Parts: sequence; C-alpha cells; structure tokens
Amino acid sequence: MRVYLRTFSLCIVIGLLSLVYLFSKHDAESFSPVLKQVRAPLEPSVAKNLNRVKSKQLPTATTPHTPRDVAHKVNSAGQREMMQLAVVACGDRHGEAVNMLKTAAMLSSRALRFHIFAEEQLHTSIKTALDSWPAFIRAKFSYVIHPISFPHEKHEEWSQLFKPCASQRLFLPMILKEVDSLLYVDTDVLFLQPVELIWDMLTHFNSTQLVAMAPEHEEPRIAWYSRFSRHPYYGKTGINSGAMLMNLTRMRMIQFKNGMTSVGLHWDELLMPLLQKYKLNITWGDQDLINIIFHYNPEMVFTFPCHWNYHPDHCIYGSNCILAEEEGVLMLHGNRGVFHSNKQPAFKAVYDAFKHYIFGEDLIKSFLLPLEEALNRTTHTYCGKVSHFFARGLGMSARKIQRMLPAGG
Repeated sequence: MRVYLRTFSLCIVIGLLSLVYLFSKHDAESFSPVLKQVRAPLEPSVAKNLNRVKSKQLPTATTPHTPRDVAHKVNSAGQREMMQLAVVACGDRHGEAVNMLKTAAMLSSRALRFHIFAEEQLHTSIKTALDSWPAFIRAKFSYVIHPISFPHEKHEEWSQLFKPCASQRLFLPMILKEVDSLLYVDTDVLFLQPVELIWDMLTHFNSTQLVAMAPEHEEPRIAWYSRFSRHPYYGKTGINSGAMLMNLTRMRMIQFKNGMTSVGLHWDELLMPLLQKYKLNITWGDQDLINIIFHYNPEMVFTFPCHWNYHPDHCIYGSNCILAEEEGVLMLHGNRGVFHSNKQPAFKAVYDAFKHYIFGEDLIKSFLLPLEEALNRTTHTYCGKVSHFFARGLGMSARKIQRMLPAGG
C-alpha cells in the first residue's frame, strides 16, 4: 500500500512540475515580442522627434546607477546598447563638428546617439546640416543639441580656460546624468574606421579603470609635458584629451585621490579646487587638469593605442606609431589646425575628402579613389610619406559599406 501511495505522490509532483514549465514557457514567449519592440533600433520618425528635444527636457534617471564592468551589454534580443558620442563646438568649430559626426555616421553600422554642445547661435546651422542627410544615414543616429553650461561660480573663467568652451568636457559626467558611458572627441577628429571598434574597448576596462585616452606622445624626447610642464601629469608623456572613452557612472561615483586633501573627492568636488591651485601653471587648460587628476589616479586610466588618436607629431618626427603601420589609423586628430592649412597636406586631404563627399554617391569612385590620388600627391611631405596608413583601414571600411548601401545609393 505504501508503495502505491509513494508512486501516486510522485506522479502528482511530476504533473505539477510539467504544468509549471508549460506556463513559464508560454509567459516567456508572450513577453519576447514586447522586449524586441522596446530594444529595436530607433525608427527615423522617432529619431526626428528626439531631434527636437533640448538637454533641459531630457528625463533624469529615477533609479540609482551601478557600475558595470561591461559598459555595453548585450540584451535579450541580441542587440547592443546605443553608442553615445559627444562633441563641443563653439566659435567657428561647428563645421568641423559636423564633419566629424559625418565620419561617424558614414562608417558605423551600430546605432549612435550624438550629444552636441554648442553656442545658441550655432544650433540652427548644425540641425540643418544633420537633417539634410539622406534617410538611410539619419536612420543610424539620433541627436540632441545641448546649450553650453558651466558652473555659475567662475563661469567666465571656465568658458575661456583654454579655447572657447573647451572645458565643457570636464562637466559631462554631471550634465549627462542619464548616460552611462560616453565617447567624447574634439571637433578636429575624424573617424577612419567604425566607432564601434573604439566603443567596444569599454569591455576591456578592469574594475578600477573608468576612462581611456591616448598618450600625448609616444616618446619622452618630443613630449611637451616631460619637457616644460609645471604641474603633475599622467605617466611619462601625459595623456591627450582629444578623445576620451568614459564610464560616466564610475566617474560620478568614485572618489579621486588628489594632492590637496587627505580624503578622496568626487569628480564634481575636485574641479574647482584644482583650477584654483594650478591656474597659474597650466597651459592647455582642461587637458592639464585631466592630467593632474590621473597623475594621482593612474589605475583609473586605460591607454589607447597611438593609432586610435593619430596626430601630426606621430609623423613629423619620423614615423613613431608602429600600430598605425600594422593596422592603419582609426582616428585622425588634426590638432594645430592642420585640417585647414598646408602644413601637413595629407591631413587636409582626408578632411576635404569627407567634407566634399555627398551621401549616396559611390563610395569607391567618388570618395576613396579621389582620396588616394590626393594622398599620393603629398608623399613629398613628412606625413604624406606615411599617408597610406590613413587609407588602409578606411579603404576596407568604405568597400564594406559600399556593398551594404541600398540600390542606387
């Protein structure tokens, strides 16, 4: 009798477990279309509506942020989080900013969100330029144009610290409170390969790293910081703030060691005391302050390879970026105005090629081949001798994109 009761009880348990499994499977299947809909890339109509949103209208997070070791996680639908790209454009820099954004939208295949910080009088021209791009390009990104914003205390001093508005990037963690991770680049940067190659570096951050930047120079003998600096700086040659990949969540939460107090200070508590202490000793403004911060916190920095922020000093003193020779250039940084002068015509040739390319034209015939011809005419110059580094990765990206373009585009 006991055997029968045990058998009967076992059958009931198995039956109940089977019912639970079937119901749970049904519920999961019923929710999956909803998840896919929420995580789907923005439709052009949605992106268009987002374009009208100003920064003051952006919703703030209602749940506390927590640090993430993988800053761009893959969701249940297999899609990655949107890449967030920021730029600051003041004075006559809005044309450069639009050209930089053009390279990002042109070469990347993942969804992008542009955060453009600009003076009020520049908003209309930037919006007009971005909205004029064809639908198949606009479908790749959404954007917000933010006003320039500095703390009320020392507002004028912050705004004119180095170049107009340049120090705005120091305050991005406090302004973009809803953003977890961000790639900031100067206006005089061009992407020569897809943004996702740089963005994915977030997955390589260890538990203490919160920002990735490139060394200011590869060699101490040509490094400004190691020769003339009157303040602490990161490493042997300093770091260049023209491109910064940041985990903003960590930057907001972590307390930073410093040379002023025995206790750590949060990012927003640190900036004003640093300015007061070093303002007579800094030459490059906000970049100097960033170097001071990470001099005391070197474990927080992940250094970019040199070909991810390639600038004229990598070629005018001889070729001193080996990875550019092996893998091509990912980001071309035209500092010191070389995109607009004849000092280094190879840099100007790349800038002009992007500027004059019309979306929808054949990328090979109308962009890549004319660029290669222009670069060949610069081989008598220092950087022209290595300009094939510029075209290597760019050529592969352009050919891949051309194969993916819609018919007739």
